[in-house]
Amino acid sequence: MPVAPAKLVRFGEFALDLQRCALRRGEDPIELRPKAFDVLCYLVENRGRVVGKDELIRAVWRGQAVTDDALVQCVRSVRQALSDEVHRIIQTVPRRGYLFSAESAGSAESPSPGQDIRYCRTPDGVRLAIDVIGRGMPLVRTPTWFNHLEFDWHVQFRGALYRFLAERVQLIRYDGRGNGLSDRYVPEVSFAAFEQDLEAVVDALQLRRYALLGISQGATIAIAHAVRFPERVSKLVLNGAYALGRNKRGSAKDQETGQAYLTLMRHGWGDDHSAYLRIFSMLYFPSASAEELKALAQLQRMAMSAEAAVKLRLICDDVDVVDLLPKVSVPTLVIHSRHDNAVPFEEGRRLAAAIPNARFVALESENHVPLPEEPAWPVFIAEIEAFLRE
Repeated sequence: MPVAPAKLVRFGEFALDLQRCALRRGEDPIELRPKAFDVLCYLVENRGRVVGKDELIRAVWRGQAVTDDALVQCVRSVRQALSDEVHRIIQTVPRRGYLFSAESAGSAESPSPGQDIRYCRTPDGVRLAIDVIGRGMPLVRTPTWFNHLEFDWHVQFRGALYRFLAERVQLIRYDGRGNGLSDRYVPEVSFAAFEQDLEAVVDALQLRRYALLGISQGATIAIAHAVRFPERVSKLVLNGAYALGRNKRGSAKDQETGQAYLTLMRHGWGDDHSAYLRIFSMLYFPSASAEELKALAQLQRMAMSAEAAVKLRLICDDVDVVDLLPKVSVPTLVIHSRHDNAVPFEEGRRLAAAIPNARFVALESENHVPLPEEPAWPVFIAEIEAFLRE
């Protein structure tokens, strides 16, 4: 079959090496039978257009007499290898053939700038994927409960924020255990393990002094680390943050809301056609467009399974770092959207009031994290820039 000039094609968390006939997920090799691999290669090379069954058979079997069943079996094997149970990457077009959807799988032309993805190991043997981009003061962005170093760039507010920061500092991100390009199946998932992950990352990069950016659930990890290593953490930026998870706030409403979120996640995680997903996403981002919600669903699919997401969510709902807040000794900026549905505004105020000398900024927004097209966005990024520059 003809081979495209590109030797390595990346899509999502996968890398297809055409020269070595290898498929990888992160650093892990994925075994495919030769004909199944050839089918995947041909579909990737012709991504964006429907490839007919006859064309595929001619290209892969080169004149051999085979039935459609042989092709169907190969496509099934490819989908299993890509965890594509809902046929979003390899789509079947009735009566026409198959379509490799670069949009659903993640474009081979990544919207991210040149990333430097590397790996480190935690003391319990978990491999964590790390990305370093930009120059200047190191700023470590702690992960939330679902992340993907490559697909994060496809979500508008994440990509816009990362580009902004990478032009001013050395931005360091990593996928937490069970997430994205890091190991998915891990021996332990707990808040203590999340703390261990952050320590492993900064040690692997040999960072002596660095700032921390904690958004949403990532804030609790950043707070705990700043208290433990005040001599290493220079500044702390918290956005949409809380010290108490939903189950620790003593509020029946918060607990009921948490259970509702879990139900929506179990039934709609990563499915942009699901009404559950739309409800879930709009609770976090009421102003998001249909395109933005679709990108968020795509990120969810690539980051982890619904079962893993629920497991991590439960840990976040039980977190409690209130006793650590008065012990934070580094300069801290707390930013919170006034009408945030995901994390109540009062949680942000609690943080700012308990952390000594913290600066508190209220944003006129209903989104959990401001979106680039709303008036709160320039205020959001300006406050971060000014704080990091001080």
